[in-house]
Amino acid sequence: MPDTFVVGDKTVYPGHGVAEVTGLQNLQISGATMEFYVLRVLDNNMKVMVPKHNAAAVGLRRLVSQAEVDAVYDVLRRRGGKISTATWNRRYREYMEKINTGSLVEIAAVLRDLCLLRTDKQLSSGEREMLETARQLLVQELALAKGQEETAVADELDALFS
Repeated sequence: MPDTFVVGDKTVYPGHGVAEVTGLQNLQISGATMEFYVLRVLDNNMKVMVPKHNAAAVGLRRLVSQAEVDAVYDVLRRRGGKISTATWNRRYREYMEKINTGSLVEIAAVLRDLCLLRTDKQLSSGEREMLETARQLLVQELALAKGQEETAVADELDALFS
């Protein structure tokens, strides 16, 4: 059964990060009434409307559990995996697909790979921007899931790759 959300719930909207449900709204679309979740993305206050019946399909989900937090840190600590040797634009597409899944574990893998890659070579501007996006998505959700300040989580992540 798909998750249902109420006003005040914190959710994750793939590619944008943590959002708060600020309302439910009925709209007429092609003669049919549809109910939408009204979300406010915390990072930039962007308003997003997601059809309630389509929430799972777009990847709207609850914040990660403690077990998922542990899995994220396991991914971040894992070393020795093979980093893609594809061209930067192919890597960019692969990483963007992972970020857009909304899976925090996939986002953690992107951050880890880019942090490890930058120790061997200079990242392209697109890769640097993606690294920062992945980092911000992780920091924001992990901070809420762990009940910590974002700066403390950011410091933890930085320490893993210093």
